[in-house]
Amino acid sequence: MRKYEAVIILRPGSEDVAAGREFLRTLFSGDGCKTLKEEQTGDRELAYEIKKSKRGYYLTYELEAEPRHIQAFDKTLKLRNEVMKFLFVRSQE
Repeated sequence: MRKYEAVIILRPGSEDVAAGREFLRTLFSGDGCKTLKEEQTGDRELAYEIKKSKRGYYLTYELEAEPRHIQAFDKTLKLRNEVMKFLFVRSQE
């Protein structure tokens, strides 16, 4: 298992944020993946417009997972409407 850091930007709005956080919690808890840390940075102004929005809700995660899980997360998050952007980076150990 490798350690990863993930930054996910959700659409601002209480319904999208609540649905997105619940989805991410279930996504990261299954199939042998461990969530080591979850941090809510909150609603912030974006550096540039994403999907016609100037604001986004930032979430930061520290995960322990296999590389195949990260690839699956990538494919799954691309299909979610409440997810605007995301990035997974392997942590230095």
